[in-house]
Amino acid sequence: MAVDYTVIVVYLAGMLAMGWWGMRRARSKSEFLVAGRRLGPVMYSGTMAAIVLGGASTIGGVGLGYQYGLSGAWMVFTIGLGLLALSVFFSARIARLKVYTVSEMLDLRYGGRAGVISGVVMWAYTLMLAVTSTIAYATIFDVLFDMNRTVAIILGGSIVVAYSTLGGMWSITLTDMVQFVVKTIGVLLLLLPIAVVKAGGFSEMKAKLPTSYFDPLGIGGETIFTYVLIYTFGMLIGQDIWQRVFTARGDRTAKWGGTVAGTYCLVYALAGAVIGTAAKVIYPKLGSPDDAFATIVKDELPVGVRGLVLAAALAAVMSTSSGALIACATVANNDIWSRLRGAVRRTDDPHDEVRGNRVFILIMGIGVIGTAIALNNVVEALTVAYNLLVGGLLVPILGGLLWKRGTVQGALASVIVGGLAVIGLMAGYGILANEPVYYGLLASLVAYVAVSLATKPTDAAVLAAWRERLAGRNPELVSEPVPAHQ
Repeated sequence: MAVDYTVIVVYLAGMLAMGWWGMRRARSKSEFLVAGRRLGPVMYSGTMAAIVLGGASTIGGVGLGYQYGLSGAWMVFTIGLGLLALSVFFSARIARLKVYTVSEMLDLRYGGRAGVISGVVMWAYTLMLAVTSTIAYATIFDVLFDMNRTVAIILGGSIVVAYSTLGGMWSITLTDMVQFVVKTIGVLLLLLPIAVVKAGGFSEMKAKLPTSYFDPLGIGGETIFTYVLIYTFGMLIGQDIWQRVFTARGDRTAKWGGTVAGTYCLVYALAGAVIGTAAKVIYPKLGSPDDAFATIVKDELPVGVRGLVLAAALAAVMSTSSGALIACATVANNDIWSRLRGAVRRTDDPHDEVRGNRVFILIMGIGVIGTAIALNNVVEALTVAYNLLVGGLLVPILGGLLWKRGTVQGALASVIVGGLAVIGLMAGYGILANEPVYYGLLASLVAYVAVSLATKPTDAAVLAAWRERLAGRNPELVSEPVPAHQ
């Protein structure tokens, strides 16, 4: 394993080195939080694909393939569909807003007062997303070094917190690009063909497995619908995703770069399902479907290749973890803390703003590591996060973008009613049940429409300023010209 260990150590050292390099670039709030809003299509596509394809998409996607066959691709497939929808229909408008958080967008659209409540919901979502990604380090480091769970979480989490705190979005963007390349080589170009060959090829896989393993809808229509509701819609409104849209240097980059990343996700989804299906042939009686990825990597790959594929899994986890961490810290600082202490003032020293956001990333990172150590059930934590996000924020966000009659009172009612409904229904039906997000989303929609129609329309001046912002015609928000970076 010495060669494999060397590959992993070099990879981790490279992540820290990029964090140090990013620290030298991040000299303003814009540079630190959204990479100066100047990523070109290559870097934008790579970093967007990296953040949405995390440990759940890699390890979990292979596990679903092991359990259900090719239809196990649907979870990651719906993530790709969500990213495509965001990129084609909404990303250009989002990028032109020149904001830092989803809550700032809600304040602009509705005229204020929606930020703190929506910020709390978004903070809870990004926190749980970061926690679930951090927990996944335990699985990978256990395979690598037979390491204690707590030590593994602290080691992996500390590296992500270190490079994220040092350089902010610049460090995360650079590390994401490396992680994107490592994932592509490790999973698509190495593990996929090797797994299929080890299983005897597709003909042997079909001969040894039930026909349901090759049914595109074998996982079940209700499960697919739930995936669409949670993951496809979740991609449209998550702070971690929007913060990447804010990094695009222009409308075309956000639209076409995101479309490329979404298409990549569809390919990655199918690859994971095929790898899992092959693992089912090779290891028909694993204790847990989620063990399929680690087992096939550990037992079937040659030295060196094994290290690279494990680095790919580590890259998948780190990209989502770092993206969720900076999103969590950005929301905590800009949407909650600043508003609660009434900090509407602006500082003339950009280093003060960078320092403040850096402190919040460090604090949130320590909190994420501690929470990850305390929690055991990754699926339940992630389900709670997405249920709150979709049930509480989908309607007011999309309503604000698509329906001019929506009001701030309707938005607040939608967030509160949807969020409380989801929490109450999870307590009644169970966290993993489908009903909480179904009925919570319906309650949120009814509250939004009813209260908006019952209250005074949004002030015409607010809507006019909103339309100017969407069109990108507010000169105060346009950054100074800077060189484009690919």
